Amino acid sequence: MKNVTIVCFVIHCLCSNLSFCQTIGNYELVEHKEIDYALEELFSEDTLQRLNLVIPIKNDKIPLLIWIGGGAWSYGDKNQEMDLARRFAANGIAVACIGHRLSPAIWRDSTLNKGIQHPKHIQDVALSIKWLYENADKYGYDKDGFFIGGYSSGGHLSALISLDSTYLNQVGLSHKIFKGIIPISGTYDIIDYHNVLSNSGRPELAEQHVEAVFGEGIENFRLASPVAYLNNLSVPLLLISDNNMYNYSKLFEEKIRLTEFRNMQVVYSYDLSHGGLWRNLSYEKNSIYRQIIINFIRTNSDMG
Repeated sequence: MKNVTIVCFVIHCLCSNLSFCQTIGNYELVEHKEIDYALEELFSEDTLQRLNLVIPIKNDKIPLLIWIGGGAWSYGDKNQEMDLARRFAANGIAVACIGHRLSPAIWRDSTLNKGIQHPKHIQDVALSIKWLYENADKYGYDKDGFFIGGYSSGGHLSALISLDSTYLNQVGLSHKIFKGIIPISGTYDIIDYHNVLSNSGRPELAEQHVEAVFGEGIENFRLASPVAYLNNLSVPLLLISDNNMYNYSKLFEEKIRLTEFRNMQVVYSYDLSHGGLWRNLSYEKNSIYRQIIINFIRTNSDMG
C-alpha cells in the first residue's frame, strides 16, 4: 500500500462554552459538547449517554464519522477522543464522539465494581445514531453520509452495530444507514476472546472482564460477536489493527474471506502497539493511518 502523508497545522483554542468555533487546518470548526442523546427514551438520564460533535464549516456535503472510543467497554471517555475528532474535522469530515454506559472492571480497579452488561452498550450506540440521524439538518452534516468506526472496544461496537440489525431496528433505523465501517484494533469473536483469556497468564480476566461485560455462556458470547453476522456485510469495510491486536483482527479478516464479500481493505501496523496506534491517530501530524481513513471516507461518500 502506498503511504500518503498529510501535514496539518493545529491551533489549540481553550474555551469553556458548550459550543464554540476554532480554526484547525483548512476549516473553521464548531464544537458542540455533552449533548444528551437519550433523555426522551426509556433509559436512565446517565451522564455517560452523551456525545460530542466537531463540525467543519464548509459549503459542500459533510460526511459524518460516528466514533466510539476504546476502554474495554468499562472505562471509555468520549472527551479523550477530541484530538482525533478535530484532526478528521480539519479535513472536512464531521465527527461525533459517542459516550455509552460502562461495565464493571474490577480486574483493573477494585472500585470499578458496578455497571451494565451487553447489550446496553450497543443500545446506547443505537440511540446516539438515531439522535444523529434526526438532527443532521440542524447541525449541517449529511445524513446520507454516515460512517462508523471505533478503537479497541469501540471497534467491536462499531462492527456489531453495523452488522447486527437488531439494535438499529429497535430505534427505527437500518444497519444499511452506513456508507462504510472502520473498526480498529478490536476483538470481533467474543467466544475466541474468552478462550484466549481463559488460557492466558491471567485466566481470571475471562470472568472479571469478558463475563462482566457480556454475561456467561457461549450463546451470550455468540450474540455479541460481529463474526456471527457476516452475511449482513454490504458496505465497504476498512479494517485496521495494531500489532498487539493482530490475532483478533486476522481472525475477523479470515472469517470475512470465507464469505463472498470482497469490498474490504485491511491495514496492519506491525510497528505500533495498542496504545501506540491510538496515539498516532490522535496526535501525529503526519499519520498515514489517519490519512488512509480520510481517503476511505472521501472515496465512499459525496464529500466535496
